[in-house]
Amino acid sequence: MVYRFTFVSDEDDAFTRIIDIESDATFLQLHEAIQKCTGYKNDQMASFFICNDEWEKGQEITLIEMDSSSEYDNLVMEDTKLEELLSEEKQKIYYMFDMLFDRGFYGELSEIITGKTLREPVCVQSEGKAPHQTMDEADLTQLEKNTHLDSDFYGDSEYDLDELDEEGFSDINFDEQFNDENY
Repeated sequence: MVYRFTFVSDEDDAFTRIIDIESDATFLQLHEAIQKCTGYKNDQMASFFICNDEWEKGQEITLIEMDSSSEYDNLVMEDTKLEELLSEEKQKIYYMFDMLFDRGFYGELSEIITGKTLREPVCVQSEGKAPHQTMDEADLTQLEKNTHLDSDFYGDSEYDLDELDEEGFSDINFDEQFNDENY
């Protein structure tokens, strides 16, 4: 059985990669297929995340064994088969290729093709140029230009003290709460 994954990027609307891969392949094999069809070097950390329909990240599958304090098991790409975590069309995954800036591709198990087998993963559709694998100085400069960190970045700089909730902390006696006996 073959899984067909469609990957897109929020950095470039023209970017799409569609990869066919055996359902019993590992996440490492999918990682390598993504690396190959994007032209990325295989020298960076990466992770997959199983996502819900709202793209909230759940179970992480890491490239190497890592200590984790999360509520999920510590899964490694090399030891985890796709079919162990993915079994229905439209399931969503996130492939994080830039751990420092939390950048990645949004993926979907777009089709399950029965009665077909593959020797190795294949990129069946490639559109658009892949974003840079890591941010270089030019990318950071462009990001800074596109991010407006002016005085209103955290909200309206013109606020009225009278608008603040006077009762928000009225039931707390700070003298009792924060004395030396309690610490």
